[in-house]
Amino acid sequence: MTIIWLIWIILQVLIGYNLYLPMVLFLCFNDRNENLPPAPEDDYGIIVTAYQQVDSLPAVVASLLKLNYSNYLIYIVADNCDISGLNFADERVILLRPENTIASNTGSHFYAIRNFKRPHTRVTIIDSDNLVDPEYLHELDKRFNQGFVAVQGIREAKNLNTTYARLDAARDIYYHYYDGKVLFGIGSSATLAGSGMAFTTKLYRDCLEDKEITGAGFDKVLQSIIVGQDLRIAFTDKAIVYDEKTTHSDQLVKQRSRWINTWFKYFKFGFTLLFKGIGNFSRNQFVFGLILLRPPLFIFLILAMFCMLANVFISLTAVLVWLFGFICFVLGFYIALAKSDTDKSIYQSLINIPKFIFFQVLSLLKVRNANKHSVATTHYYNAGEAGADKTKADEN
Repeated sequence: MTIIWLIWIILQVLIGYNLYLPMVLFLCFNDRNENLPPAPEDDYGIIVTAYQQVDSLPAVVASLLKLNYSNYLIYIVADNCDISGLNFADERVILLRPENTIASNTGSHFYAIRNFKRPHTRVTIIDSDNLVDPEYLHELDKRFNQGFVAVQGIREAKNLNTTYARLDAARDIYYHYYDGKVLFGIGSSATLAGSGMAFTTKLYRDCLEDKEITGAGFDKVLQSIIVGQDLRIAFTDKAIVYDEKTTHSDQLVKQRSRWINTWFKYFKFGFTLLFKGIGNFSRNQFVFGLILLRPPLFIFLILAMFCMLANVFISLTAVLVWLFGFICFVLGFYIALAKSDTDKSIYQSLINIPKFIFFQVLSLLKVRNANKHSVATTHYYNAGEAGADKTKADEN
């Protein structure tokens, strides 16, 4: 009976610390505005990957061509795409269509790198549904100028046109604040978000060129290799990429099933970094490893609720500990929204969180077959509406 009780206690600790962690990180964080000086321009290869869909490419290219920067080339890798309708007159745009289907993010990235027109010092990854702020590259330069070799920008919502999109945006704000700004601010590394990130070309090649990564999750592998070398991934909330949020429930289920599959596949890296951090006395590795072990939000919230309800029949004290944990988590979530430029429609959508969690539970049930879904998320949002959404958000 003692062993069973001990296992029960350990299980609760492993689940419950996730409720308290955001507030602990926040209390260790000195939230100050940084005004970094301008940095000299470098040479960027901007890689845009598309798989099967090209409808959003003209918008992302138009956005990239408006960058207030003089030294970059755009490489579009149109994998398994019909490019007959694409026509980019600007000489800074290089359209690449692989002869054979790659169906891999890193495969497409290195296809672009092998076709670079010149040896770019830095590379940045942009999704085919993204738009970028005109100062995006200048803001990345400021972090590189501090000596960092990997930088994650911020991905803000391009669209808030449905409840799912607004809740998706709320989730992103939470992660960008704690896994980006706060983590970096306390001396660890920002987690990589799949796009809106930049590296020295040498680092990117050294980390991934000899690795074959199938399915989603190349960013999880990459960040583990970088932090495994005790290098820090910098974060800047001024290098802005506007990212398309999920608008349909079926889109949400397929996307999340891939993401959940990725967590189960790669969370083991957290143990490696945790032990490396202890051995190396590295705050960077230890804290980052702790973050990688954290399950997706909805999973640990459901497990935490189960533990609290189970303790109704076991220990009133434990119920109060769990209840206080939920209060801390909700407060931490609110802090992330309050400290960010959050549109009021996002606050109004929070009442629909149970529905959002329900569809993510459906994603969990489909996680075993996640990699059978397309490697790209189907885009339903009209890119031409992005400007109107952004203007509306600014007015609010």
